[in-house]
Amino acid sequence: MIVDTHIHIYDPTRPQGVPFPEPDDEVLYRRVLPDDYKALAVPLGVTGTIIVEASVWAEDNQWVLDVIADDPFVLGLVGNLDPRADDFGDLLDRFAPSPLFLGIRPRTYPWERENLDEMTKAYEKLVAYDLELDSGANESTIELAKRLPELRIVINHCGNIPADGNSIDPEKLTLMQRAAECPNIFCKVSGLMDLRCKVRPAPTDLVFYTPLLDALWDMFGEDRVIYGSDWPVLDYSERTVADAQNLVHAYFSEKGDDVLEKYFWKNAKKAYKWIDRG
Repeated sequence: MIVDTHIHIYDPTRPQGVPFPEPDDEVLYRRVLPDDYKALAVPLGVTGTIIVEASVWAEDNQWVLDVIADDPFVLGLVGNLDPRADDFGDLLDRFAPSPLFLGIRPRTYPWERENLDEMTKAYEKLVAYDLELDSGANESTIELAKRLPELRIVINHCGNIPADGNSIDPEKLTLMQRAAECPNIFCKVSGLMDLRCKVRPAPTDLVFYTPLLDALWDMFGEDRVIYGSDWPVLDYSERTVADAQNLVHAYFSEKGDDVLEKYFWKNAKKAYKWIDRG
């Protein structure tokens, strides 16, 4: 079983268009829907996916829920709601009852750094609804994890630590170490080739990424690392879903079948609590 916890879908051909990606983005600006991903991923053994909403338009959360309503391959949506908005609570009340609405990924840093009390109050509703939070590696995330120990937090894309084949930046390493000390924080090992690596085409040699992967493994261990491909943003790397999946498979398979299962789906099940759709 393999669950990819990080893909995006969008349709620029809709009458209202899309806020992301930009029309001048020659790599990403095209129609991408679950069937497009399945054509790439199912032959690789992927059995399910979670969509992470890239749009800042609140109604696009509903659009995704409508698109995936009858597609059991898609296990759910990590939505995009702004905790600063006056209607945040109302929108959460609207979407949270859906079993396909698994959490949110807001884009509010650095506002949250100066508004921790307001942020904490907003995210108490996530705890009440048993939803998770996709976030970045920063001081606010760490503080929030301490204030709300029942809130499950997933740090995206390796905590934004670059993968360049060399040793890890000490400052970024220290920040992730502090995040890993919070037992309610998971690390999504995703974006390795497209966001963390700036070489194009991205290297496929595992050795290039080993310093970063070893560091994350040492910090989060076998129970808090999660798989995500970051498709279609992955296309920036000039590599394929197969390349990205094979890379992490090679790393985690060396640690045994139990670890491989945890990385590819069991840990994600703990973090996102999706409902099996049959």
